Amino acid sequence: MNSSHPSIRQVSTADAIELARQGYRVIDVREPHEWNAGHVDGATLIPLADLPARFAEEVPDRSTPILLHCRSGARSGRAAAYLAQAGYTNLVNMNDMVDAWPRLGGPWVEPRQLLTPAQARRYSRQTLIPEIGQEGQRRLIDSSVLLIGAGGLGSPVALYLAASGIGTIGLVDDDVVDESNLQRQVVHTVDRIGQPKTASARVTLEALNPETRVVEHRERLSAENVERLIAGYDVIVDGTDNFDTRYVLNDAAVRLRKPVVHGSIYRWDGQVTTFVPFEGPCYRCMYPTQPPEELAPACAVAGVLGVLPGIAGMIQANEVFKLLLGVGDTLAGRLLMFDAMSTEFNEVRVWRDPACPACGSGATTQASVTTQAVSA
Repeated sequence: MNSSHPSIRQVSTADAIELARQGYRVIDVREPHEWNAGHVDGATLIPLADLPARFAEEVPDRSTPILLHCRSGARSGRAAAYLAQAGYTNLVNMNDMVDAWPRLGGPWVEPRQLLTPAQARRYSRQTLIPEIGQEGQRRLIDSSVLLIGAGGLGSPVALYLAASGIGTIGLVDDDVVDESNLQRQVVHTVDRIGQPKTASARVTLEALNPETRVVEHRERLSAENVERLIAGYDVIVDGTDNFDTRYVLNDAAVRLRKPVVHGSIYRWDGQVTTFVPFEGPCYRCMYPTQPPEELAPACAVAGVLGVLPGIAGMIQANEVFKLLLGVGDTLAGRLLMFDAMSTEFNEVRVWRDPACPACGSGATTQASVTTQAVSA
C-alpha cells in the first residue's frame, strides 16, 4: 500500500481525541496482540492486512468520517492511502503515538488480564487467530475434556489438547502399555511397558504442558460408572474400539447433554463424526442396531496402519476445539471417512432419527429430567 496521498489530513493524538468526540469512526489497524494490550474505547479493529477484505463491509458508506490510527501513524497512513484510492472521501490519519491517548484524557480500554505472561508467550501463535484471541484461549484453559481410551486415538488427541492449553484432561482406561501398542499409541514409550496407560500418558502430557491437569480414571467404562465419569467434563472424546461401550457412552451422553467426538479406525480406514445431543443425530441414529462384532474387529485381530489413528485423532482434536470455542462448523450430522490407501476423504450425511430410543421425540423428556437431576 502506498503511504502518501495529498488529500489525507494528518493530526496529532490530541486532535484525534477531539475528532473521536465529534463522531469520527475510529479504525485501529494494528494487530490483535497490540489491541489486546489496550485500545481506544469504541474503536473497530481491522488489521492492515485485513483491510481490503473487510473494510467495505464494516464501513459501506464512503463519505463516513474515518479516523485511522496504529501505533505511530505509519501503518494507518498506508491504510488511509489505500482507502482514498478505494473512494473514501473523509479520511484522517493520526500521525502520532497511540500510547498518548489515555494520558491526554481520551477514553481507553485497559487490557484484561486473561492470561499470565507465561501463558501469553506459550500460546502467542494461537491467540493471534481472530476466532481465538485471549478470550478463546482463556476458555480453553478453563475447559475440561474426557478421553475414553488412552490408546491409538486417545494419544494424538491428548497430545494436541495438552499442547494447546486445555486445562483439564481426563483419561479413562484400565489397560497397561504393551509393546505392540507403541507402533501407533504415541503418548507411550518403551520404558513404560507394563505401566497403566493412564499413568504413562499423564507423564507425557505433564512434560508437554505442566499447566494441564491430567486426571486418571483407571477403570473400564461401563453402564454402572459412565454417568459418574462424564458428568464433570465439557466434551467427551470417544476412542473406544467396541460397539457395546459406544452405545453405553452414547446413551449417557445424550441424557447428560454432553457432546461426543467419535472416532474409529480399521486397517487403512478411519471415520470421525461429532454428536451434539438434540442438535443432531446420536450414535444410535447412525447405527440403530448393533452390527456384528466380526464387521468391526479390534486392532489386535484386524490390524491398523500406525499413522491412521494420528490422522483421525487430530481431526477429533480439531472438533474439540471448535466445540469449546463455539466457532466453525463441526461434523455434527456428517460422517467424515478417510481412506489412507487412496488418500481420499469422503463425507456422508447422518440424520437424526425421530424414533431413536436415545434422542428421539419420545426420549427428549426423559433426557431432560435426567440431566436436571444430575446437574442438581
